[in-house]
Amino acid sequence: MRRRHHHHHLPLLACLLVLASAAASPAKAKPPSASAVAPAIAVDFVRRSCRSTRYPRVCESTLVPCAPTVGRSPRRLARAALVVGADRAHNCSAYIRAGKGAMEDCAELARDAEERLRRSAAEMERMGRAGTPRFAWSLANVQTWASAALTDTDTCLDSLAQARGKVDGGAVKRRVVAVAEATSNALALVNRLDPAPHRLLL
Repeated sequence: MRRRHHHHHLPLLACLLVLASAAASPAKAKPPSASAVAPAIAVDFVRRSCRSTRYPRVCESTLVPCAPTVGRSPRRLARAALVVGADRAHNCSAYIRAGKGAMEDCAELARDAEERLRRSAAEMERMGRAGTPRFAWSLANVQTWASAALTDTDTCLDSLAQARGKVDGGAVKRRVVAVAEATSNALALVNRLDPAPHRLLL
């Protein structure tokens, strides 16, 4: 039971990464300063944004701690969500570590999901201004990679289901579901950045 407490550190790490990346970004690419937004307004922004996700409670619990660094920036919020998903994927693969069959498959899929989500978070820093070709290209990349990470979690869950009775996958399944929920939420928040009328559906 005590192992679950480690998850509480993940949102804080995601927030710190968002803050660090914002400080390192070129001035022309920066959204309005989060420090200029009142804390209550920032928290309200995160909660309202989480309503558009499939797992709003998970969204709030992981991203409300990021409100001071997010401010009212949809881009910073989406990036924080991607980092949360990547951190959960890392936690999942580290938990499994050694194993054969379905467990080995899930560990590899979790590592793939983490790599795709971290690549997506990094791509968010190179998006440029909304409405530019660069923005559209980067956004499409992030949507593709985050969708692939979500597929990784589905494949892992299918593998565990097929191996039922052969492996004790209960604890692993809970961690994979945590990755899937965080990734689904991140993709929903990324899709909100898309100005196109037809967005990717979850």
